Amino acid sequence: MKRLGLVVCGVLLLSAWSVGCKPEAPAETPPAGGEVAGDKAPVAESPLVVARKNASSFKVLPASFGKDGQTTAQEELGRMLYYDARLSKNHDVSCSSCHDLASYGVDGKPTSSGHRAQLGGRNSPTVYNAAAHVAQFWDGRAADVEAQARGPVLNPIEMAMPDEASVVTVLTSIPGYGESFKKAYPDQEAPITYDNMAAAIGAFERKLVTPSRWDKFLGGDDKALTDKEIEGLNLFASAGCVGCHDGAAVGGGSFQKVGVVRPWPNQADTGRMAVTSKGEDKMMFKAPSLRNIARTGPYFHDGSVADLKEAVKMMGAHQLGRDLTDAEIASIVEWLNALTGDLPTEYIQKPTLPENGPETPAPDPS
Repeated sequence: MKRLGLVVCGVLLLSAWSVGCKPEAPAETPPAGGEVAGDKAPVAESPLVVARKNASSFKVLPASFGKDGQTTAQEELGRMLYYDARLSKNHDVSCSSCHDLASYGVDGKPTSSGHRAQLGGRNSPTVYNAAAHVAQFWDGRAADVEAQARGPVLNPIEMAMPDEASVVTVLTSIPGYGESFKKAYPDQEAPITYDNMAAAIGAFERKLVTPSRWDKFLGGDDKALTDKEIEGLNLFASAGCVGCHDGAAVGGGSFQKVGVVRPWPNQADTGRMAVTSKGEDKMMFKAPSLRNIARTGPYFHDGSVADLKEAVKMMGAHQLGRDLTDAEIASIVEWLNALTGDLPTEYIQKPTLPENGPETPAPDPS
């Protein structure tokens, strides 16, 4: 399911890209020298001590973002639906087409292609850890992953199904789905519904979590990060990036204006304003999660930048008014690489999909 979007904020980055970050007051390493108070000169804190203070802005990634009452049957049904291209008009596009789970949840393209090879208007962000976000899509038009799952199937550029009834017709025509929907929603007399389809996909996505060495560090392991990664974390914090990229997902928790200090080059997409019709939301986008950012390019909502270092440089300039040096950029990227997590390889294995029934509609390329 394609999510078209943008990415990162505060100082840089992103998987798609970021937006206006307000520098906070992160811990900074004091100079080794300084005025002498009495007979004692101030003692500089070690980079590790500073990093531990800066780490207080973040949280360990939970094992899942599952809802109360979520069941294994729902997750298994959601996995099948996620991979099933029969939910598209021409039976050639599935959620996995634009969000390849083996490739950190992206397709590596500036914008993804859907029905009849039409290109979407925004970069498709990763689905990993997305359930932790404040909302879905770059403009936040869907409240959660369940609501997001409803959109692409009916989008004429993406999966292009004509209406909800057509989707239900397809699902009902596939014998194996009758049993799977009944297991997932046993208390419902007619469980094959569009809402249940989206809910099951959302249940599956809520367990797409990628813990990394960063989580080990947050959990107290001082050796989980290298000295260079710790240096990058401290620079990330002192530059003000944590104003937009914090919490368990290292972002995804707020909407920020792109081009806070210097106007953003591409003004064609006005972001959240298209959803709210409010002038104050012009150029506002969801600050993306930076987890797996090193593996989820190209970056920004339009996928216009392929190189992570260049993305960081742009964020520093446009969001913070800071021209980061090559050394500073390299240091920050060093830490961002530590956010690359482990894929849940067993959980994301493509399932055997149920076979068509005699009344299953044929592909329609029109």
